[in-house]
Amino acid sequence: MPARKPDTTSKTAVRKPTKSTTVKEHRTAKSLPESMLTGKASSAKAALGEEPVFAYIASLPQPQRGIAERIDALAAKTLPGLQRSVKWGMSYYGVGNGWCFCCGGFASHVKLMFINGINLVPIPPVTPVAMGKSTRGVELESVDDIDKLQIAAWMKQVAAVPGVGRTKK
Repeated sequence: MPARKPDTTSKTAVRKPTKSTTVKEHRTAKSLPESMLTGKASSAKAALGEEPVFAYIASLPQPQRGIAERIDALAAKTLPGLQRSVKWGMSYYGVGNGWCFCCGGFASHVKLMFINGINLVPIPPVTPVAMGKSTRGVELESVDDIDKLQIAAWMKQVAAVPGVGRTKK
């Protein structure tokens, strides 16, 4: 059997959608950042302050953008002295000298994760992968999934204890 010749083309092959792929599915896949399609957080650069968080939220496609905007507004209304930052491709929120929770857009949902969430009452149902043993949260697929009263209660509870990144005195 003759040996196969190595591929010497410099261009990578672009996979075209099959006939079974609908136009809507193809458009949705093309409009989402690649990081969201892989299930990883976005590649947004780490930065402190409101503006980077607002830019990150604005970069999300719908419905993730609408969900993240409502979570951000609820946090601002619920927590006086709220601080914002973009870290690890998600928006982080805190009060005082620590970070309390984060919100990140993914392909089919938005994750709202509470640092030290295992101590919240009731404990949020989702245990995320690779975010620490005590982190808990919720996955929101639409704005209708937002339980404002419960999320605000969790925000207040988690903000009442020192968060991650607290400066030592």
